[in-house]
This record gives sequence, C-alpha cells and structure tokens, in this order.
Amino acid sequence: MITITFDKRDFEYDVYELVREFYPDGEIQTRIGEDPGRKEADVTLKILVFYEKKKITVRFLHTAGGGERPIRENTDGYAQAFPAREDTEGSVQADRRADRRGAKDALKNLLYGLLCRETGRTMPWGNLVGIRPTKIAMKLLSGGLSRQEASAQMQQRYSVSVPKADLAAYIADRERRILGSFDYANGYSLYIGIPFCPSICLYCSFSSSPIAQWKNQVDNYLDALCREMAETRNTFAGKQLQTIYIGGGTPTTLEAAQMDRLLWAVEKNFDLSHLREFTVEAGRPDSITREKLEVMKKHGVSRISINPQTMNQKTLDLIGRYHSVEQIHESFDLARSLGFDNINMDLIVGLPGEGPEEVAYTMQEIIRMAPDDITVHSLALKRASRLTQMKDLYAQISFQNSEQIMESTAKYCRSIGNEPYYLYRQKNMAGNFENTGYAREGKAGLYNILIMEEVQSILALGAGASTKIVYDTGLEPGRPVRIERVENVRDIRSYIDRIDEMISRKKAITWEQHSI
Repeated sequence: MITITFDKRDFEYDVYELVREFYPDGEIQTRIGEDPGRKEADVTLKILVFYEKKKITVRFLHTAGGGERPIRENTDGYAQAFPAREDTEGSVQADRRADRRGAKDALKNLLYGLLCRETGRTMPWGNLVGIRPTKIAMKLLSGGLSRQEASAQMQQRYSVSVPKADLAAYIADRERRILGSFDYANGYSLYIGIPFCPSICLYCSFSSSPIAQWKNQVDNYLDALCREMAETRNTFAGKQLQTIYIGGGTPTTLEAAQMDRLLWAVEKNFDLSHLREFTVEAGRPDSITREKLEVMKKHGVSRISINPQTMNQKTLDLIGRYHSVEQIHESFDLARSLGFDNINMDLIVGLPGEGPEEVAYTMQEIIRMAPDDITVHSLALKRASRLTQMKDLYAQISFQNSEQIMESTAKYCRSIGNEPYYLYRQKNMAGNFENTGYAREGKAGLYNILIMEEVQSILALGAGASTKIVYDTGLEPGRPVRIERVENVRDIRSYIDRIDEMISRKKAITWEQHSI
C-alpha cells in the first residue's frame, strides 16, 4: 500500500491522481496529518507533502524491516520543466497564497520528477491528470501562440511528451477552425439520453440497463422524457439550437415506432432551423434495422454511429457484445445505401486478449468500410464495470496498449483521409493514453468538440443527463472558466417517478444570468 500524507488538503486530488498514474494497480490512501503511533506493516511507500507559505516539500520514504529508508529527493535534471525555483531536497519555492495555479504546477512538476526517478518511467501526458488536455492547448492558441509554441509550452510546463503535445496543439488548432463560425453566446446544444442497451458490455460503467429487463417501462420512460422536453424547451429561449446528440445507452434499442415518437417530439418542441448537426448514436449493430434507419432519415438525422469496438469475433464474444462481425458490415452497408453520408465508428484498444496483431486486423477491416469518423478509445477500467469487479476471472488474459498501437491506429485512420479533430482522457486508461476522434474534412462531430472544450451550453434530458450552463469559456486571458451543472438522477425508475423535480431544476435556470 502507498500512503500520501499532507499537512494541509491543498491539491490533494491532483497529487493522488498523479501518483495513481504511476501505480494504477496499487492501493493508495491519502491522509491529513501523521499519526506516530500507527503501525502498518503493509505500507511499502510513504509520500509526505508539506506546505509552508512559500515552499512545498515532498519526501518519499520506503518502509522495510519495521523502519523507514528515505529516498534522496534530488530533482536535478528536471529543473527545466519547473515554473518555480527548486532545491535538491525535494522542495519548490512557490507562494500558494499569491498564486495558487503556480503553486500547483510547481508541486506537480516536482512530484512528477520524483515519481519518474522512483519508477524509472515517464508518462505520455506528463503530469496532466485532467480529461481535457486540449483545453490547455486551446487557451494557449487563443492567447496568440502558434501551434509550435503551444506544444513547447505544454512540454515545458507539464512535461508532456513531444508527440502528445504536438497532437494536442494540432487538434486544438483544428477545433478552432471547425468551430470558428459558432456563436457560443447565442447558441446551445441538446443532449437526449436513452439509457437502454441490448446487453451490458464487460467494460461498461455508463448509466445504461439491459433492454430486456425494462421492455415494459420504455414507453413510461418516453412519457417522462417527452414531458421534460416540453416543459424545459424554453430554458434557453431566444438562443439558437445548433447541435443535437441522442446517446445513451443505445438509442436504437427503441422500436422504430418509439424512435419516431421521440424524434417527432424533438421537432415539435424545438426550432431546428439553425441546426448544424443531428446525431443519433445507433451504436450496437444488433439493434439497427432498416425501419429505424428510415425513421431517422425521415426526421433529418445527419450523423449516426455504428460502433464495433473490435472486428475480432472472439473478443466480441468475450466482452459481451452479442453480435457478429458480419452484422457490423451489414449495418454499415445498409446505412450507406439509405443515404447516410456521415457515419462514425468507435473502436477500443486495450481490450482483453488483444495485442498489435488483433488491433491491426480491426483497423484493416474498418478502413475497408471507410467511415467518415473513427474514434479510437483506450480501454478505461472503471470501478463500476464488471471487468473490474470480476477481475480475478480475467487474471490470465492480457490487456495491452502501447505507443506503437496508438501510432498504428493513427496511421490507419489517416490513410483514408481521417485527421484527428478531438481528444479526451479518462481515469484508469490502459497505458495512460487517450481517446482520439479522426474525421475527414467536413465530417467532424461538432457536438463532440463542443462538449469536450466546454465552450457551449448544453440542455440535457433523460436519466443521468447533465445540463451544462457555460457562463465563461475561460479562453480569454485572465478570465476563469465558469460553468454550472444541473444533474438528472441516473436511476431510470427514479427519473420516471421524480420527473417533476427534474423539470423544476431546469426551470430555475435563466439566460439572463448567462454572459459568455
């Protein structure tokens, strides 16, 4: 076990998450203040973080034979990465009262250097622990830096590797060009959640439930959802609805008539005259039918997802996706034949039992279909997933991800003209990598960029949906991000029973407060 002891709670989350990046399988506990009388035979490493007004000190102590052996906290070789002066005893000079951001950056750089020395490893994203690294690059570009300068800043300030810093700067630059015509202050997006799936995948931790168990409640769910839609449609009155995303779960678990009902409700309640993208996450090939696709086409859906995750049948069976590789091809061909010209496909690398050869086979099969948008996800092992909860059953199966695999997927995507356009990270990702979307020109998922960069407000409906009101994007120098969230309950039954409460929460939002 690893313990992290602080004398104050400052930056506790950042320190914990950074240590966990280096010890993803270890048990890590944080504490405030030391207890000299505490005896813990299972503690193998202690990390001590002490704060003074203008100095932060970090010490590493190994426990062995009932005693403690200190590690010399020598930070030589990392000085060029620090924004504050450091000495050779694991301390940085930083006035956390005067400059909290500078103090946090100094602490993370110091801790990262010590962790690199302790483990002999570096991380592709350096000391960054947040899920949106491109937001940093976006802010640097908005401040007038070039792509090359933004990349250099990320390398210097956060120890990000050259390839990842270049990738973040490239994507941020492309995002700025794609969103250049968006009016953040006068526009908003709509998210609608359908929390049902044909089955729950082994790695899934999303708010979704097997459709077989909820078959008799789907219409009741739609009743509540359509009511929420009608009652909250004026939340952002006077603003232009620019993108719609219907996700889940798997929205195409709805029957064709239920999908028709949902999309009619959208048309009835919202002005779609300014709409620039309308996405339905079709998702599982075993839930897609001609009738459902025809309903979506009739209602102007412009973008859909057909998500194989892998093209290896053995892996599909293992992870609980009860469809065949042939169904993936059939669903894709059917959608193309009906005129869908913007199709996204999601893939996951790091799946159990898959290495470079299996990933290469998947990519070869995918590029044969030439989807307009490919999202490559690195497997994230979430606590709520069955894969994590029953990990002992899969102890003999390998989980592989590497820079080689990530570079390979990028080359395959680019071989059919799909360039990276958005990126985000998750906790517990295989190999400490990222999720990246690759799209051909004119086919990038606009909602994906908007939600990742948090530059536009989103009205979110349905169980587990989170409405987001962006008061300030934080892109202008000296102005912090200001975002308010209004959450819906995740549980389906609670959502249906408490729909009046969900509606009341949104009615409390007023655009007069909104001032991007």
